[in-house]
Amino acid sequence: MFTIRAGYNDSFEVNAPLEKVRGFFSDARNFVELMPNVESINLIGDQAARWTIRAEIPFIGAMSQSFNVELSENTEDRIEWIPKNGETQNFLRYSADFVEKSSEKTLVQFSQMVELRRKAARDFHLLASLAGEKRVSQGMQAEVAGMIKKFVDRTKEKLER
Repeated sequence: MFTIRAGYNDSFEVNAPLEKVRGFFSDARNFVELMPNVESINLIGDQAARWTIRAEIPFIGAMSQSFNVELSENTEDRIEWIPKNGETQNFLRYSADFVEKSSEKTLVQFSQMVELRRKAARDFHLLASLAGEKRVSQGMQAEVAGMIKKFVDRTKEKLER
């Protein structure tokens, strides 16, 4: 099994009330609009979605992958999407926790994990096996970190208007 993994965890404060911040993170359009490389998020009812993300992966090049996810938690202080039951290749886990610091300040603890699994490296690209899982995952990690850092900056800017 050839597996590419990347993850990102961060906490940041937003000068906006909890209700506004939570509303922002519960609206999928904000991810499509503000997170680089998120091509689309198609909601399937209230509990499922299909995220399509394009990434530039070292040794493999640009590729788009779709992730079927389901809403596992949707409370006042947490939103979490996990891989849809039965998924075998593309795994996306996203969560956001919200802590009210004051009536106008909210702490957001944000986490996103991506994992792509294939039977063989060549299922991604012929050069993937030469590069190896570790190097490809490191490149993917840098790509994901860059995407989310831009998203966090844009999110703060939009919420603090």
